[in-house]
Amino acid sequence: MKERFRVLKNQVGREKFMVNDLVSDALTRIRNASMRRLEVTQLLHSKLVESVVKIFQEKGYIDSYNVIEEGNKKFIKVVLKYNDNGTSVISELKKISKPGRRVYKGAEDIKRFKNGYGTIVVSTSKGVLPNDVAYKEGVGGEVICSIW
Repeated sequence: MKERFRVLKNQVGREKFMVNDLVSDALTRIRNASMRRLEVTQLLHSKLVESVVKIFQEKGYIDSYNVIEEGNKKFIKVVLKYNDNGTSVISELKKISKPGRRVYKGAEDIKRFKNGYGTIVVSTSKGVLPNDVAYKEGVGGEVICSIW
């Protein structure tokens, strides 16, 4: 019985778990790393996660990112950004559309967020876009997350 427990314990420690929602996992990893004031965090790769992280970089919420391949697996290494006094640039990072409840908005409903200080990431027919670009393009879609 004790040997079986050790084997299960070792398997959990090696990141051999199933993640259903890669975007919410990535957002949680970024949020936790920024609260712990870590310089770098590593995310599981998907095209959607990569495009969300790209928007975060364009808007100035993270410093940089790059895709790392280890064998047949891909990861995204994210370098977080902090103010001069050491506080995180990210105040709040929230997943809006979830697997159990999808949220869709039209172009007119995603015009501004937090009086222009925040960003909503929207998955549209023209790709994954921030809310200001989606409003200018005149497209709506699934609201992935919000950040400010």
